Amino acid sequence: MTELAGRSRRDALRLGGALGMAAAMTGLRPFAAQADPARPADTAAVVSDAAATALWYPAPAEEGRIIEQGLPVGNGRLGGLVGGDPGSDFVYVNDITLWAGDVNDVIQDDGQLNYDSVHFGSYNQLARVGVDVPAHALAGVRDYQRRLDLSNGVVTASYTYKGVHYRREVYTSHPDDVLVIRLTQSGGGSYTGSVSLAGTHGETIAGDSGAISFAGTLGNGLKYATAVTAKSKGGNVSVQGGKVVFAGCGEVVIVVCGGTNYTADPAAAFKAASVDPLAVARQKAVKAAGVAGDVLLATHVADYQKLYNRMTVDLGRSSARQRSMDTWARLWERAAPHADPDPELEASYLQFGRYLVICGSRDSLPLNLQGLWVSNNNPDWYADYHTDINVQMNYWLPDRAGLSQCFNAFADYCVSQLSSWTATTLKGFNDPRNRFRNTSGKIAGWAVAFSTNPYGGSGWWWHPSGNAWLCNNLWQHYEFTQDKAYLSKIYPLLKGAVQFWEARLVERDGKLYDDHDWSPEHGPQDGIGNTYSQELAWDLFTHYRSACDVLGQDQDYAKTITAMRDRLYLPVVSPKTGWLEEWMSPDNLGETTHRHLSPLIGFFPGDRIRVDSSPQELIDGVRNLLTARGTQSFGWACAWRSACWAHLRDADKAYRMLLTVMTPSVNFGNGSAANLFDMYSFGERTIFQIDANFGAPTATLEMIVQSRPGQVDLLPALPAAWSRSGRVTGIGVRGGFTLDLEWRDGKVSALTLHSVGGATTVLKSATWQKTVTMAANTTQKII
Repeated sequence: MTELAGRSRRDALRLGGALGMAAAMTGLRPFAAQADPARPADTAAVVSDAAATALWYPAPAEEGRIIEQGLPVGNGRLGGLVGGDPGSDFVYVNDITLWAGDVNDVIQDDGQLNYDSVHFGSYNQLARVGVDVPAHALAGVRDYQRRLDLSNGVVTASYTYKGVHYRREVYTSHPDDVLVIRLTQSGGGSYTGSVSLAGTHGETIAGDSGAISFAGTLGNGLKYATAVTAKSKGGNVSVQGGKVVFAGCGEVVIVVCGGTNYTADPAAAFKAASVDPLAVARQKAVKAAGVAGDVLLATHVADYQKLYNRMTVDLGRSSARQRSMDTWARLWERAAPHADPDPELEASYLQFGRYLVICGSRDSLPLNLQGLWVSNNNPDWYADYHTDINVQMNYWLPDRAGLSQCFNAFADYCVSQLSSWTATTLKGFNDPRNRFRNTSGKIAGWAVAFSTNPYGGSGWWWHPSGNAWLCNNLWQHYEFTQDKAYLSKIYPLLKGAVQFWEARLVERDGKLYDDHDWSPEHGPQDGIGNTYSQELAWDLFTHYRSACDVLGQDQDYAKTITAMRDRLYLPVVSPKTGWLEEWMSPDNLGETTHRHLSPLIGFFPGDRIRVDSSPQELIDGVRNLLTARGTQSFGWACAWRSACWAHLRDADKAYRMLLTVMTPSVNFGNGSAANLFDMYSFGERTIFQIDANFGAPTATLEMIVQSRPGQVDLLPALPAAWSRSGRVTGIGVRGGFTLDLEWRDGKVSALTLHSVGGATTVLKSATWQKTVTMAANTTQKII
């Protein structure tokens, strides 16, 4: 952080029966199947600008830096990055299901899976929408401000032109399934301009009396389309050629809808042949444009706030001077040496992570490496689903942050991919050219590679432990929710992963070891029994036994797996380094400061190794390895380090790692962009990768509350910067509870526990412990 001191300062279809419970994860929802959203009164609780939690900026985004400066909107499927220029605005529009590629099940010469933009595929940008109001060129306006309003889920830009106050709002409505751009003014002014539409694959724009639009088909057969229409108060709106033109309008409501015919059905090759995305997009856009702008906004805000308001966060008060600063300047201020704490900024960063979850993960595909937001058709690593930390970190936050239903997109994705993953595993994992194959010759269940796509495909190298890590996320969601129907849904994934490991493990001297494998992403590629894999196998077997007990099934098989778990080799501390061994060797066989914390997975996000019950030697080994890994790395790596330091009860180091993630990214360095997107240093450029935007908020919550079934630790690593007083409501904890917590002078001052299915837990603070028993779905005030 001190290096910054001297630098200068500078954005489908909902198929009713396809694939059972995974069917909701689709592209455009068909128009006819969607009931009209319930319309709240115009007085829905829109939070005022003065009271809203917001990020704000004194200038529009530069289009050439849209990823670093553009402000994101989304409804879980359809989203955009917003520029905010008064005279020449733009929105980069995305649909999370617009993917090239296929099942990609052909084994390559090295026994691995293809990893290219044709067969593995890539996430693509859907469209660019431009809004031009030539008279309102930036040079001629005053009092400009651009905001991401987290309280209402809206991006705004406001300014004064010739004495009239103008405002535009951009948001993506989940109930209406459209992106809205609304231009208003305070009275006496008007808008004259045009709306343009461009695809990203050379599409031709068509226009008629109702809308402008385009449609296309990717090389894999996926259909897609986008439509734009507008309505006004006063003046007139018309379609002229490939543009929507408006003149003399007191208000203009521009509505964008687009999507694909992706469907979560492997039997249909994940494409609904009968769906016409253009017809659906046009119908939705035209229908929404017929609703008054105030009502569209109220509908969106009411829906958004049902999720956003489930958690409130108060980490303390910032100074008036800090609150007066724009967000980018405030990041710089906090990163300066010996800067004062800025708890409201840190709370806003947490809420921004929650905002991204709501915008990016609802009833379609889950968040990928870049979430919902790309600015071209060539995102790094194809914006894939990376299975050795990245997609898992994306889904650490929802349950902790009052957004459990936003986890469903990830679970439904895994369910929909299972049959393809299984088929490809049985076909190719034991190929003799695969250096990770099962040397026993046995094969069963399913596995994935390090990268997956939405067509059942895996890419790059095989990742034998990836199935167990995905199952760790899937199981922990059950621990938070206690939802048996959900557990039944994911049970085939758990069992298939267990069957894979039953076939994979090799025996030496009565112990069971992972076969030839890699500790991501460094060191030998043929190690036996690396710590990462041993811990994940233990985690998987333990949770599988619990799932069998909860569901009352496969008890004999569960006993077999439990016996195998008890024979697993478990890691020890190296007598040479004092670190928890990463390989079954006292020597360090990889990079000391490597970005991954793979050998610590049994400490976090797993919890086999526990600071309050494991042998001190083991805890010291964890601490020594974490220390050796260092404090400078990519955002996701620092977020993981922060969570681990929190679990070691080292509040200062956990907090410092959080601040490292929030450090401004400049000169192609790691850190936060102006729009708070996490940037990944990659030579002479930076890459947006969204995982730290979820991992760092998770670490923040782990400093305040940690949990495992049967125990909740209160204020285990509260930083001094937040210790004077604070309050967080709606934190999810494992065992089936949420809690509201207040503290003063670093001690719990008020506590209320809400059951969401849980019955008994132990609450622990630094000075007291209490066992609580309560009826399911009730509330109990503890203090």
